[in-house]
Amino acid sequence: MSDLWRLSAVELAARIRKREVSAREAAQSALDRLDAVNPAINAVVDHRPDDVLAQAAQVDAMLARGEDPGPLAGVPVTVKINVDQAGYATTNGVNLQKDVIAAENSPVVDNLLRAGAVILGRTNTPAFSLRWFTGNALHGDTLNPRNPALTPGGSSGGAAAAVVAGIGHLAHGTDIAGSIRYPAYACGVHGLRPSLGRVAAYNAALPERSIGGQLTAVSGPLGRSIADLRLGLAALAARDVRDPWWVPAPLVGAETPRRAALCLNPDGMDTQPAVVKALQEAARRLSEAGWTLDTLDAVPPMQEAADLQIRMWLADGYDAMVAAAEKEGDRGALVALAGQRDKAAGADLASFSATLTRRATLTRLWELFFAEYPVLLLPVSAELPFPDKLDLQGDAAYARVWRAQMTQIGVPFMGLPGLSVAMGSAMSEAGASPVGVQVLAGRYREDLCLDVGEIIEAGAAPIEIAQPAAR
Repeated sequence: MSDLWRLSAVELAARIRKREVSAREAAQSALDRLDAVNPAINAVVDHRPDDVLAQAAQVDAMLARGEDPGPLAGVPVTVKINVDQAGYATTNGVNLQKDVIAAENSPVVDNLLRAGAVILGRTNTPAFSLRWFTGNALHGDTLNPRNPALTPGGSSGGAAAAVVAGIGHLAHGTDIAGSIRYPAYACGVHGLRPSLGRVAAYNAALPERSIGGQLTAVSGPLGRSIADLRLGLAALAARDVRDPWWVPAPLVGAETPRRAALCLNPDGMDTQPAVVKALQEAARRLSEAGWTLDTLDAVPPMQEAADLQIRMWLADGYDAMVAAAEKEGDRGALVALAGQRDKAAGADLASFSATLTRRATLTRLWELFFAEYPVLLLPVSAELPFPDKLDLQGDAAYARVWRAQMTQIGVPFMGLPGLSVAMGSAMSEAGASPVGVQVLAGRYREDLCLDVGEIIEAGAAPIEIAQPAAR
């Protein structure tokens, strides 16, 4: 088996563009790696080798004609199973949608293809993309390649598991409450949640999203290097007229002072010592790179933002979500929805309007904060990655999960970008565990998140590809 699958997306694209290797060779290497390790982790749940090789042949043909195939020339990538890919089912992990075959690509898939990527396969998600754990009755459970006792994260758990196991060089994920950042954290890779409107979204095969989803859900890249995330974001962020929320913001913003804040316990979060240690190490690396670091006891409201995010995300169509989960019979989705009933059920026009009104206020407070501190370091989660399926182990365990995820849930309420940066490993109750930090910046300043992420990344060894044990 060729070792091309080990290369970064940046390096592989460069080699293919120089015609040192062919896109077909890269695709075959990726398919061989998928065959070798996917049975152990179930990260990719739908793929067609002939289709993959045909895409690669198109890239090679363009290069042979002297044409530019795009910045991701021939790079195998995965996409999450909740976005449309023509000819494939947009299942979102549920039997109810197993026959929903997309007639056209989502903007995500079209933009990746226009950038020259080869779509390698479709990655798993929990039913309805509702949990920080990845499994469903249709496609089965996805395991964490680094430690199968831990969750691979969710809802983009298949994406993170795939990229850390070397299945594809980049992965697409979606994030409405941490669904990119947490799987990256749990699997020990990097993951970027872009600002609202940065990456166009639309699924023609499904009904239009409710306003809560439109205002909070985004697509973004997961990868083994920050440089790969930067390349993936540039591809994903291309214009698509089908999304009225898309914003033509530049990928690189104005220069800002090299000043950052560190908050270890936002809104009194009970951050575990291993997470605190990672944050302090990230701050040290940033300080040594010439940044001014201030440790703050408080930042603008995050717990309130998380509570309101849950309301805006789930209350808009809550009863229909519950009915669908009951029809599907998925325990994880039902537990997730039942646990948030107090915040989501019974919302009326007045309460929803009040939520949207408060959103403007909190967004303003956060933008004012970033005018003073362009970057903020804070936890991805209060805890190291959870034991798998912890949320199904009773009310106390469920509450523990949602309490620890506050800094993930709150960020989308303001439409902010957030980057999860892998920081090696620590010991947890379930054994060796990845650990990382979260980097926030103002809206459309993903470039600042990535700049800081590269500094943090440079202070450690490159991310190792996991070698999952056979089931």
